[in-house]
Amino acid sequence: MKQERISVKNVFLMVCGGTAVSMLTICVVPAVMTGELWILTGGALMTACALFWLFLMMLFFSRRLAVFTGELCRTMDQMISGGEAPVCPADGETLFARISHRLFRLYGIMQENRQKVDEERQELQMLVSDISHQVKTPVSNLKMVTETLLEKSVTEEDRREFLQGIRNQADKLDFLFQALVKTSRLETGTIRLEKKDSLLVDTLAMACGEIVYDAEKKDISVSVDCSEDLCLCHDSRWTAEALFNLLDNAVKYTPAGGKIAVTVEQWDMYVKVNVADTGRGISESNQAAIFRRFYREDEVHDKTGVGIGLYLAREIITMQGGYIKVSSEVGKGSVFSVFLPVR
Repeated sequence: MKQERISVKNVFLMVCGGTAVSMLTICVVPAVMTGELWILTGGALMTACALFWLFLMMLFFSRRLAVFTGELCRTMDQMISGGEAPVCPADGETLFARISHRLFRLYGIMQENRQKVDEERQELQMLVSDISHQVKTPVSNLKMVTETLLEKSVTEEDRREFLQGIRNQADKLDFLFQALVKTSRLETGTIRLEKKDSLLVDTLAMACGEIVYDAEKKDISVSVDCSEDLCLCHDSRWTAEALFNLLDNAVKYTPAGGKIAVTVEQWDMYVKVNVADTGRGISESNQAAIFRRFYREDEVHDKTGVGIGLYLAREIITMQGGYIKVSSEVGKGSVFSVFLPVR
């Protein structure tokens, strides 16, 4: 019989049997040697007393064990069901108190994990809802335009206009999917930012190079004030992506003939990059919400975009230990300040 499989009852019987045999043997030997019967009688009485007290001890132990296992099972049932937290006994010296203390810690970890799962589920539901909302409009437009081209005869000018609309909606869907892929890869850790010493002016050049054409079409002047020898430990490619999103918004919401200024200030612990424009501005009540994924103000729904650029920019900067602030006034433009740690 394996030691792990011996029951408490069998252990008790073995202890009682061993005790009785040992005591009777100790009494029988002197009784035989001396011929005194009272020694044997006294030994038998002592054996009976020992067995009696062993029985009481076993009875007490079994009841304590039943109480202990009952409390342990109730505690574990509460943990499984996510109910009330297990109570830690004040007496920390007992076995149950030590086990309860560890169960209490385990319960806290389980609650944190359960909360994270709930938050991730809600986040996933919101993401699916946001994506379906963003995709619904361009898909409906594409269906409407293609049905018109298939079912009705249109002039060459109208046909070209419809095809241009199809291309615009396809570009919007492509931009949405690309932005979602970038965001997903960053959030899931598929892409890890690699910070290394590189010139900040090169990063700004990459970001500005992608908005020059759109800025020229609207006759918007773009100026950059950055020291050419300013070296900063950062991920140049992804930081350029974040700055491009800020610059793209600045071009998008700045009227023709406006200005965009990019300035860099070096502080003790951070390098501050300001992206200032002369656009429409953002109301104070909306400034905290603009960094939410897919958020767009009601006043700008006539502009192209899906409301993910600022969210992506904040994620990229935050992952590098920095942060973004915005200062804006309606009708007077906005200033987005990016703070990147020196080290």
